[in-house]
Amino acid sequence: MKTGVTPAARRFPLVLIAVLTGMWLLLNQPFSPGQAVLGVLLAITLARASVVLRPVQPKLSRAYLAIVLLVFTLKDIVLSNMKTARIVLGLVRNRDVKSGFVEIPLELKDPHGLAVLAGIVTATPGTVWAGLDLVTNTLTLHVLDLTNEAEWIDWIKNRYEHLLIGIFE
Repeated sequence: MKTGVTPAARRFPLVLIAVLTGMWLLLNQPFSPGQAVLGVLLAITLARASVVLRPVQPKLSRAYLAIVLLVFTLKDIVLSNMKTARIVLGLVRNRDVKSGFVEIPLELKDPHGLAVLAGIVTATPGTVWAGLDLVTNTLTLHVLDLTNEAEWIDWIKNRYEHLLIGIFE
């Protein structure tokens, strides 16, 4: 199976090494050169050991879109937190809150892109990834305050799926 990743990239996943090193340095305060060297060595060892656990490596087409995706995600998480808090606190002005499931047809097929989408949906209060039918490539999303299914389909497809396809496919 061709993954589009060079053998050198499989041996040294640089993003994973950078993230693990950063986490090590954050957890071991205060900063010292010795901790930095130890963090890099541990990160390289763990990253190399984890390569065998991940036979399918991500192929990033336009990684710069990840910044746009991050901004959209953070904004949506903050706004959704406020909307969900209003519902939980009963500040919805005599309006019925109706939860429900939405079926969203997806074009995204990359497993890494789907994993990122699942993380985004689950991190956004008021929404839960309820399932994915791999045969029809349909996402089932549970929404706390479902007023318009078309809006949710548009939100997932145009705000997230479009960017994820650009990043991973």
